[in-house]
Formats: sequence, C-alpha cells, structure tokens
Amino acid sequence: MNKQNNINEPSNELGLIHIYTGTGKGKTTAAIGLAARALGGELKVCYCSFHKHPQKYGYTEMESLKKLGAHVINFAKHHPHMDENVTDETIDAIKKEVSKAIDTLTTLLSKEQFDLLIMDEIFISIRDNYLDEEILLDFIKNKPANTELVLTGRGATEKTMSLAHYITNMECVKHPYYNNTPSRKGIEY
Repeated sequence: MNKQNNINEPSNELGLIHIYTGTGKGKTTAAIGLAARALGGELKVCYCSFHKHPQKYGYTEMESLKKLGAHVINFAKHHPHMDENVTDETIDAIKKEVSKAIDTLTTLLSKEQFDLLIMDEIFISIRDNYLDEEILLDFIKNKPANTELVLTGRGATEKTMSLAHYITNMECVKHPYYNNTPSRKGIEY
C-alpha cells in the first residue's frame, strides 16, 4: 500500500477518513448511504463488515450493495453478544479472523484500487479486544492516499478520531427497541 502523506490535511481529492460512532442507530445506514452515492458516482466501493452474520441475521444491505456493484466482504461473522454458544476457542478464532481481515484488506488494496473502503463495525473489534488498536491505526496511516475510508461502530477511540476528517456521533434519543419492538427486516437489518 502507498503511504498517505499529510493524513490530516483536507483535500479536494478522495482519501479522507470518516467515522460514524455513538450509541444511536444509523452508523451502518450512513455508511451504506455513502456507498450508494459513491456507486452512483461511478466510484469503486469495497464494503467490509465485521461481526455480522448475513446468512443468520439477514443484513439485507450487503445484498443491496452487491447488486449495485460493490465488492462485499464479511469478516468475523460471530460475536459473543449475538451468539449463545461462545467458548474461549470461539473468541480466539474471532481474534484470528479479525487480524487476518486486516492482512486481507492490506493485500487487496495493494492489488486493486478502490475509491471508497468501508470497515463496518470495526470499532467493535477494538472495543472488545479482538484487534489491537495500533494495528488499525497503522492500517489507516498506510492506506492508499486516494482511498476514502469509512470506519463505523460504537466506541471510536481518541487515537482513531484524531486521524479522521469527518466524525459523526450518533446519539439515541428514542428507539422502539426499548419498548420491546423487535428489529425489522429492511429497517434495522
């Protein structure tokens, strides 16, 4: 990958860093919206999700992005908060898969040019100690200079936010989940 120079200097070219974080709904939705806009603008998009199991839980946005022409990859499908039968071996496997994901993305970006890379729920990997923050910081600092990068998930860290050009903190003011309304296909997933 090409080392990005002057990572914090705004540019009219692609290559800026976006963070969607916070406790509110809409982080993935915002990233998907940006991906749809980029695809409509004939940009090449790679969408990578972490800790989402599309076959088990649906996650219809992945199919939509594929139909629109995005390159879609799903890493570390499991997460202890979503799976009942989690063992220490499962947790170790998740850590290995997240680490391998960074290697896979590094290799992919060295071989293929993407205008937009989305790492959906990557901050869950940091928050829950599946990925060392320094590995993510190194990835960000060494991404191709002309690849726009979007990072999502609760708990963005100060170090990652210091590298970003856009930071949106989603705040939950009201949500039907708290009135026992289950997640709905096509709306929440």
